[in-house]
Parts: sequence; C-alpha cells; structure tokens
Amino acid sequence: MAELKDRLRADLNTAMRARDQVRMRTLRMALTSITTEEVAGTSARDLSDEEIVKVLTREAKKRREAAEAFGAAGRDEQAAAERAEGDVLADYLPAQLGDDELAALVSAAIAETGATGMKGMGQVMKVLTPQVAGQADGARVAAEVRRQLG
Repeated sequence: MAELKDRLRADLNTAMRARDQVRMRTLRMALTSITTEEVAGTSARDLSDEEIVKVLTREAKKRREAAEAFGAAGRDEQAAAERAEGDVLADYLPAQLGDDELAALVSAAIAETGATGMKGMGQVMKVLTPQVAGQADGARVAAEVRRQLG
C-alpha cells in the first residue's frame, strides 16, 4: 500500500473532524481520482507513490487552469476556491524547482545530449522529463529548453 495514499486518508479524517470544508473536498476529490486510476484498464491494481504523485500533479494542473479561466471570466470567488484546492494539493507534491535550478538542469541536459538548435529539443526533453517529474510543469520546462536552444 502506498504511504502517500494512507497519508491522504488520514488527513481526510483529520479534516472531517476539524470541519475543514476546502481540505475535505479536495482530499475526497484526490482519493477519488486515485481510485479511478487504480481501476482503469483491464485489472485493478494499487498505485505506487510515484503514480499517485502523477495523479495529484494532474489534478493540481486542472485546478490552476480552472482558476485562470474563472479569473479571466470575472468569477473571482470560484477562482479563489480553485486556488485554495490547488494549495491543498501542493502539500502532497514535491517542492517545485526554482528558475535557477531548472535552468541548470536544462543546461546539463543540453550538454549531455549535445543538442544544438530546436531540432535537438526532443532529445533534451527525453532526458529532462524523468528528472523533473512532479517538480516542474512540462510547459515551463519546454519553455526553458526553447529559450536555451533558441
């Protein structure tokens, strides 16, 4: 059994006792997404902590995008609610890489692959993606790779 899933369940129970509606709603949604992922496919299985982090990252990205959409539509109350849910999910995700750390990783990957120009972007991304999994958004990584290659 994954430790992260146990931690999510324990925190849900704590949130229920504290009557923390935002945390309760967010953790229920996260656990539902994990369960859905576990039963998807031909047979049910338990997810590892790494797979759970991927599910939580995907959910956090949904919250960010929804907050942006609600904000652009002038629905600030719903945007704030989505941001609050994203903040709860962030507690369970690895710390995000800073700009300097990301730039250093990209430079190292470019040096490792010997990529020059935009044609080498795929090679660099192939090396970088496992290194930054869960620690940086893919669009942010791609933008930094483009900047350094371009």
